[in-house]
Amino acid sequence: MNTKPRHRAAASRQHSPARRAHRVVRFCCEAATAEGVRLVGDFNGWDLGATRMRRTTGGRWVASLTFCLKRHDRKRGDFAHHHQLSTIPNSCNMSTELNDHISDRFAHTPAQEVPIAPARTEPHDAPRQNLSGNGSSSGNAKRKHGRRIVAIATAIVIGAAAWAYYTWRIAPYESTDDATLEGHVIPIAPQVSGRVAKLSVQDNQEVKQGELLLEIDPRDYEARLAQARADLTAANSRLDQAKAQLSVDQAKVEQERANIGGAEAQARYAELDWKRNVAIGSNAVSQSQIDLAATQSRSAAAQVEVARNRILEAQAQVELSKANVETAAANVLQNEAAVRQTELNLSYTKVIAPEDGRVTRRTVEAGAFVQPGQALLTIVPHDIWVVANFKETQLTHMRPGQPVTIYVDAYPNQKFDGHIDSIQTGSGARFSLFPPENATGNYIKVLQRVPVKIVFNDSSLTGLVLGPGMSVEPKVRVK
Repeated sequence: MNTKPRHRAAASRQHSPARRAHRVVRFCCEAATAEGVRLVGDFNGWDLGATRMRRTTGGRWVASLTFCLKRHDRKRGDFAHHHQLSTIPNSCNMSTELNDHISDRFAHTPAQEVPIAPARTEPHDAPRQNLSGNGSSSGNAKRKHGRRIVAIATAIVIGAAAWAYYTWRIAPYESTDDATLEGHVIPIAPQVSGRVAKLSVQDNQEVKQGELLLEIDPRDYEARLAQARADLTAANSRLDQAKAQLSVDQAKVEQERANIGGAEAQARYAELDWKRNVAIGSNAVSQSQIDLAATQSRSAAAQVEVARNRILEAQAQVELSKANVETAAANVLQNEAAVRQTELNLSYTKVIAPEDGRVTRRTVEAGAFVQPGQALLTIVPHDIWVVANFKETQLTHMRPGQPVTIYVDAYPNQKFDGHIDSIQTGSGARFSLFPPENATGNYIKVLQRVPVKIVFNDSSLTGLVLGPGMSVEPKVRVK
């Protein structure tokens, strides 16, 4: 087995320029503990340089050794290989033994000599000196002390400013971005059905109270009104007729009362005549006359009973006539109500604005057939307020009447003044469609929010487009 080529390859790697450079670096790291030593030399086209001194915070001197290995190669161009090491606290000075030791370490490579310049040496008992001098060191210490004082003073000023800002601008206030504008929203719907004959408003138009919004074709309702009025006239005629019949019946009652008086008088005369004939006896009058007088007396009494029955009948007719009058009067009232309802229906064909505001969500068009209760448009009045959902932990010092500064996202450069109107009794989740039920399942405590109503001090807010649903950020001064 031939091992010579392997030995040559190993020797070639061992004595290559890069290998020798790393060996120099490793050795110098072990030996360069001197203070103020500078090594400069040339090693087969490689430049070696070492370094400067620096002082640590504790006052110990440290040798910062920098090796710069650089070789100029025409084919590959210039390149540099740097090794930097900040090492070992310096406790001794490097002498000329360093150069001798380097020469001994590389004596086995006669083909590759490493010339190193003699190092500057100092006696072991020489006083240590900083490269910058004692004067420069004292100046650096003073500058560091001054910088430390400035840093402490700056920190104190910043802390005081932060504390003042927190005390005057953060601590006395409570704010939230979970807040929106709210207001009345009035849906407009017709009360009668029909075809829209006229549409007087457009989208987002300002309207006044009582202003015409749209009109439904009124001809059907005008005809119904005419019919209702005719029915009312007929009812009034029936009422007059019933009243006249009542007067006739009442007159019959009076007549029957008079008939009763005549019948009673005739009956008394017949009875007296019969008694007188009976008293005279058969010596003066015949028996037939006595019997005739008795018959006439009984007939007169019967006529009295007939007259009494007739007056009862007449009185009953009077009561019937009174009932007819009341029925006719009720019919008149019913027809009057029908007339008023028809007049209302006719008036409902004109849909007017119930309040001042702005038209929104208009869905009706001219010529469309609408039904009662159908949403046609919405009017939003100018009266608005803020509903802010504060955390329950923010309500500790919050009371009605406290001043509020309101920032509207639509107008970032303006702020509005207001005050707390009321605080809802209960969280918003409690009045939701599905309120939480903490008695079932696993319980996780969740920070609740409570709605707070805030009103503007300036209720007009003219010239601004503000409406329900817009985002605001209220800031309440609670202290």
